[in-house]
Amino acid sequence: MNLHISRALTTAIAAIALTQPALAHEQAGVAGGLASGLLHPVTGIDHLIAMVAVGIWGAQLGAPAIWILPITFPLVMAVGGVLGVLHVPLPMPELMIAISAVILGVAVAARLRLPFAAAAAIVAIFAIFHGHAHGAELPRAANALAYGVGFVTATGLLHLCGIMIGTLTRWPAGERIIQGLGAGIAGIGCYFLAQGLGAVA
Repeated sequence: MNLHISRALTTAIAAIALTQPALAHEQAGVAGGLASGLLHPVTGIDHLIAMVAVGIWGAQLGAPAIWILPITFPLVMAVGGVLGVLHVPLPMPELMIAISAVILGVAVAARLRLPFAAAAAIVAIFAIFHGHAHGAELPRAANALAYGVGFVTATGLLHLCGIMIGTLTRWPAGERIIQGLGAGIAGIGCYFLAQGLGAVA
């Protein structure tokens, strides 16, 4: 039964993501400002799943990672956002965002237990690229400060959602569901990675 639930959740997540690939990073028609910043992480599926995965992974690792990882990500992401606003180039940002979903999804699915510092470093590296994407896509007429506050706040809320989902690990059945979610996140990340490499339309 639990295995069926896990598979169903994984399939549902993959279906939603793969039927809406055009939503990733699309901000057409959205005015720059607080609302735009709040919406951006939510409407980009690759961003969304990676940020939720950070919260889940933190919950799996326990204290202090359960709080430090979700704090590290938005703080470092803000630095990446500044780099994006300034148009400082980073290597393959879209591919790195897809890779972040793959790696974080695998970490959740495999219940990867790295030393706290190593986990924080991985999250920080990926946060730079996520922040860069947000900053680089900032509309010209946008209020950069309001936009930044919006996307950092939304990111924190997504991490919180991940932590809440991660609390299911207290139960054996919940752990299987979480591992299924991790596999789904990694699978979606693979799709975006293949899309970024031009392997799929």
